[in-house]
Amino acid sequence: MSIFDDFISLFFPHLCVGCGNQLFKNEEIICTSCLYKLPKTNFHIHQNNPVMQIFWGRIRIHSAASFLYFAKKGRVQHIVHALKYKGRRDVGLLIGELYGKDLKSSELFNTVDVVIPVPLHWKKQKKRGFNQSEIFGQGLARSMHATLDTQSLYRRVDTETQTKKSRIKRWENVKEVFAVKDEKQLEGKHILLVDDVITTGATLEASATKLLAIPGVKVSLASIAFANQ
Repeated sequence: MSIFDDFISLFFPHLCVGCGNQLFKNEEIICTSCLYKLPKTNFHIHQNNPVMQIFWGRIRIHSAASFLYFAKKGRVQHIVHALKYKGRRDVGLLIGELYGKDLKSSELFNTVDVVIPVPLHWKKQKKRGFNQSEIFGQGLARSMHATLDTQSLYRRVDTETQTKKSRIKRWENVKEVFAVKDEKQLEGKHILLVDDVITTGATLEASATKLLAIPGVKVSLASIAFANQ
């Protein structure tokens, strides 16, 4: 950091997105303390983990995992909100790269060919300016040496927010909104479908159902956080 940067930081300090404390010179985005204290799930090591169990009897998923446990007003909520509502794309990339390294080392995920983020409707993405799941997916794809595909899966209908909906209402809200463009290019691939936070899994289920109709595909799921309701 230069003298000029030191001067600027007096008026516009670089703050950790996890705890809000000022970052030291050798820290970026998330402070060392928050990185150390991140509530990692380690679900990527275990086949029958709580995320995988959400989808038992619903869809045929190869593997499923979340990087972190989500708790209201906790570090992870601050991190997700910085990405989703404050436009901190650097946060999503960092978290994706960190988790991608874990997934690449896991026998459950190390054969992933393609990373596909759950898409936003084009109207919502235009308004927000970006898709938070896509940014997370970029980081994952980079660490996993996989291809990022943001075109094949798309959202046909602009649905209302899933927040505060029950599991049944969430499923009814999204069950017919997704579609796949060119199925041929995904045939035989191991697809990693990614979202920011998994709660009931309704959105991922609706998305994965369309991908699983493609011949020869395997679909795994990953998210930044798992909100155990």
